Amino acid sequence: MPGPAKKGKARRPRLPRGRPAAEVPSDHPLLVVLSGPSGVGKDSVLAGLKASGRDYHFAVTATTRPRRPGEMDGRDYHFLTRQRFEEMLAAGELLENAVVYDEHYGVPKAEVREALARGQDVVMRTDIQGVATIKGAVPQAVTIFLAPASIAELEERLRLRGADSEEQLRLRLATARREMDAASHFDHVVVNAEGKLEEAVAEVERIIAAEKERPERGPVQIA
Repeated sequence: MPGPAKKGKARRPRLPRGRPAAEVPSDHPLLVVLSGPSGVGKDSVLAGLKASGRDYHFAVTATTRPRRPGEMDGRDYHFLTRQRFEEMLAAGELLENAVVYDEHYGVPKAEVREALARGQDVVMRTDIQGVATIKGAVPQAVTIFLAPASIAELEERLRLRGADSEEQLRLRLATARREMDAASHFDHVVVNAEGKLEEAVAEVERIIAAEKERPERGPVQIA
């Protein structure tokens, strides 16, 4: 760095420092995929991201499962009949498709394409099966695995939710143990510990910001 200008000599104007070409961050919007075992708090993390006020587009998943109390069609999920879901699947209108506990889930491609075209980062949630499908079809997707602090903590959350029978609860926990093994296949892992939701949300936002800084990132392409 040059020292301070000597008295009596004109100071040369300081030009703005630009990044070297190889370090210029990408300006392409991201497709961010959140997943994790049932009960880990995917909806809570999404709610935290929405509350941040940042210009994310939150893709809404289509499902054939019944609506739970308090859920709204088009906000929480697109609640579809099995016939309508199968029509969209046959027409290639879904980004991914998975069956979870005998119900179908999938993310419509159209709204994702439209949001990316507007320059918005798209954030979506899906199950573990769906992530593998999306990553295969859209390699540019950024995948984030939300993990519980422990299986015991996850069981407590599911019991407090009170939405499942004892048999369903055992099935969810057995599935969660298997799904935890998939964490190593994700780009990032974020622990959503009980009482530390704000920290998990902040970590997801830090990951998104860091991924946007990657100069080699190309545009997300959805067939």
